[in-house]
Amino acid sequence: MVMVNMSYGFLITIVVLVAALLVFESEGLNDEGQYLLKFKSGLVDRFDHLGSWNSNDFTPCGWRGVNCSSGYNPLVLSLDLSSMNLSGYLSPSIGGLVHLNYLNLSFNELTRSIPEDIGNCSSLEVLNLNDNNFIGQIPKPIATLSSLRVLNLCNNRLSGPIHEEIGNLSSLSQLIAYSNNLSGILPRSLGNLKRLRTFRAGENLISGSLPTEIGACESLEVLGLAENQLSEEMPKELGMLENLGALFLWGNQLSGVIPKELGNCTNLEILALYENKLVGEIPRELGNIAHLEKLYLYRNMLNGTVPREIGNLSLVTQIDLSENLLSGEIPVELSKIAALQLLYLFKNQFTGVIPDEFTSLTNLTKFDLSINFLTGSIPIGIQYLTELIMLQLFHNLLSGVIPQGLGVYSALWVVDLSENFLTGGVPHHLCRNSNMILLNLGSNRLTGNIPNGITSCKSLVQLRLVGNNLTGTFPSEMCKLVNLSTMELDQNKFRGAIPPEIGNCRTLQRLHLSGNYFTSELPREIGSLPQLVTFNVSSNSLSGRIPPEIFNCKTLQRLDLSNNNFSDALPSEIGTLSQLELLKLSENNLSGNIPVALGNLVRLTELQMGGNSFSGGIPAEFGSLSSLQIALNLSFNNLSGQIPPQLGNLILLEFLLLNNNKLTGTIPGVFKNLLSLLVCNLSYNALAGPIPHLPFFQNMTVDSFVGNKGLCGGPLGDCATSPYSLSFPPDMAKKRPHLGKIIAIIAAAIGGVSLILIAILVYVMRRPTSVVSSLQEKSFSLPVLDI
Repeated sequence: MVMVNMSYGFLITIVVLVAALLVFESEGLNDEGQYLLKFKSGLVDRFDHLGSWNSNDFTPCGWRGVNCSSGYNPLVLSLDLSSMNLSGYLSPSIGGLVHLNYLNLSFNELTRSIPEDIGNCSSLEVLNLNDNNFIGQIPKPIATLSSLRVLNLCNNRLSGPIHEEIGNLSSLSQLIAYSNNLSGILPRSLGNLKRLRTFRAGENLISGSLPTEIGACESLEVLGLAENQLSEEMPKELGMLENLGALFLWGNQLSGVIPKELGNCTNLEILALYENKLVGEIPRELGNIAHLEKLYLYRNMLNGTVPREIGNLSLVTQIDLSENLLSGEIPVELSKIAALQLLYLFKNQFTGVIPDEFTSLTNLTKFDLSINFLTGSIPIGIQYLTELIMLQLFHNLLSGVIPQGLGVYSALWVVDLSENFLTGGVPHHLCRNSNMILLNLGSNRLTGNIPNGITSCKSLVQLRLVGNNLTGTFPSEMCKLVNLSTMELDQNKFRGAIPPEIGNCRTLQRLHLSGNYFTSELPREIGSLPQLVTFNVSSNSLSGRIPPEIFNCKTLQRLDLSNNNFSDALPSEIGTLSQLELLKLSENNLSGNIPVALGNLVRLTELQMGGNSFSGGIPAEFGSLSSLQIALNLSFNNLSGQIPPQLGNLILLEFLLLNNNKLTGTIPGVFKNLLSLLVCNLSYNALAGPIPHLPFFQNMTVDSFVGNKGLCGGPLGDCATSPYSLSFPPDMAKKRPHLGKIIAIIAAAIGGVSLILIAILVYVMRRPTSVVSSLQEKSFSLPVLDI
């Protein structure tokens, strides 16, 4: 009887189980699985990462990226689809996952706006939608997610404001929204977020002031609002953030003074306030921030002296106070910061000497005091700093001898001491450790030869020794340096011929030898320099014919052969230099016709050919030089024929100098098109007829037209009377009046505008704020800071 009852009970159990399975199978995939399939329908899964999402499953708990609770009726708690190359959009069906506490869709290519239905995921604690292409505003319903701890929306294209309702997220510890297009002002409700530890919303369009309520975020450790449009003063309430470890407010429009209350943030490790409009003095209270490691205040308008209390920051490794209006002496107390690795004080108004005590900074790697008013000598102890790799002291008033042991004890890779009053010789050991990339000792009073330690420096990329009293011959052994791109030896006392070995300098891009005493002919081997961009040998004593091989340098943009003794005809191959922007051939003995091929140089902005013996006519092809802006100087030659009317096409031209030639005919009426013209000198030719009735000509002085026997009108007087110019002696045309040369010099000065732009670029290259990305330019930097 017992056996019968047991069999009967077992049978009933089997029947119940079968019935339950049949019921469950008839229901199919549960509701959360259905929501997920709808969510998937909005996605483009090119690599089939979601291939396991099967509609025939009873639950989605085995699907990739899905995690569920345990038990008889599992719930979807987590969805992680990060870095799956998914595109498409975020479906509103996501709101059906009401038990979801973790959602990570980061590092995909999702577009459209974030659906407001996300607010239905009432259990969410972590929401990572960063690094996608979401647009539109941050949905307000997100502010109803009372359990949300992490909200990461960075690196999208979200716009609009951060809503006031954000203050309702009382559990929020991380709010990350940098690199979007968010705008408007910061909500005051941020002060309600007592648990907020990280707030990063840099690289947006947020404007207005930093709300004082931010001081109530008592747990805040990282505040990053760099690269926005914040203005007005920094609130002193920032000093209430005792847990703050990093403050990034750089790249805004903040004004006023740095609040002294920041000195209360004793846990602060990084203070980055650079590239704002801050004024006033650096608060001495900053010296109380015992844990500070990096202090960046550069590119503001701070004034006054550097407080001595900064020397109390014993853990600081990097200090950058550059590009301000700081003055006075550099405080000796900075030498107490034993950990200091980087000290940038350049482009201020510091006076006095470089403290000898700085030679005790044994960890110093980058030291820049450039563009100040420092005097005295370079402390000899600097040569013993074993970690020093960059030393920049240019544009000061330093004197004395460069420490001759510089480079013996440290692997220097940048030394720029230019624009001072330094004397003595170039140190022999600068490149002893074969790391030197840039050496600039230009514009000093150095003497002697270039030492062998420099000419054999295999790592050297840029050598700039311009404007000294260096002697010797061309250092041909430098042409063995495979990295050398720049050699500037201008304005020294080098002598002798430029050797054929110059052709071995195949990596050279800039070769400047002007203002020396080089003689003999220009070697044709220069045509073997395939990367040459600028070549300047002006103001030497070079002679002979210009070698046509030089025009094999197809990358040339600037060519200056002026003020030498070059003779014979100008090779027509010059017309093949399609990249040429500046050509100076003035003050030589060149003769023959001007090559019509010059008309092919459509990128030319300045053409100086005055002071030669060119004959024949002005090529009509010059009318094709549409970029010619700074000057066209053909003065003091033997040119004849009429002024080609095609010159009227040069609508950008500012200086036109045709004086002291043998030009005939009339002044072309098409000169009315030359609306940019500042100076036009047609004096001492054989021009005739009335000066065109153009406003520009009517305002010109007599000096621009004298010496033309048949010219009348304008400043020369009425054509009905005797031409004004007949009263001048006939030999005037053979002379080179000072006025003509002055005008040519003025034209060259206008050309100097472009050099100023280049100088600005050189300064930017000097500024140590970006990593050395190219061996062609000088560029050094701080680490990329957080936003």
